[in-house]
Amino acid sequence: MSAAAAPAVRVLVIDDEPLTAEAHAEYVRRLPGFEVAGVAGDGREALRLLRDSAADPPRSTIDLVLLDMNLPDIHGLELCRRIRSSGLDVDVIAITAVRDVAVVRASVNLGIVLYLIKPFTFATFAEKLENYRGFRAGLSRTDGLATQREVDATFATLRTAGPVQLEKGLSPDTLDAVIAAVRASRESVSAGELAVRLELARVTARRYLEHLVAAGLLERAPRYGTPGRPEYEYRAR
Repeated sequence: MSAAAAPAVRVLVIDDEPLTAEAHAEYVRRLPGFEVAGVAGDGREALRLLRDSAADPPRSTIDLVLLDMNLPDIHGLELCRRIRSSGLDVDVIAITAVRDVAVVRASVNLGIVLYLIKPFTFATFAEKLENYRGFRAGLSRTDGLATQREVDATFATLRTAGPVQLEKGLSPDTLDAVIAAVRASRESVSAGELAVRLELARVTARRYLEHLVAAGLLERAPRYGTPGRPEYEYRAR
């Protein structure tokens, strides 16, 4: 079955930060072949939505969970354990700022298929979910007993062939710092303002901001009322 003909992958977004949750939900909406099944701000709401989904298939089925680890009522790992112990048949992708190796190892043990560290660009998000969709399609094409080659090919789809390429001269660490600074700002920021905050050259700050606009993570708009040359301001999507 082709990706176009396959049923959409229905996704539950779990994150306690409303703006982040909505941003991730909007990312899902922008991806062909995926749709948002729901958004939950804590573990209790997530389990309710998952159980309601399982009670009314196939209309409300949830196929994939995007799971933040830091929830107000339960750790993401414990929520994943409860999902597994409840017999809920969903795949889980961790989307979190947690970098603790012990958490990553426990995630693997719980069958979390991908681990995506915040912050990230829309391009990275899209790549990971497309990898997941390839993994899911590979499993659906295999009936009965799988060969070793089929198993290897299916699991290989989860792995990125190489690191996401940045424009020449851009640093992943600085990119992360720029994303974090824009997200933390209550108002839109200009390249000049960001340059001061991060101690960067203005032209360097603008390169990173424009890269993030092209990646779909930031929005750019003219800033009116400033003297001299027209200036742009940037904000998180």
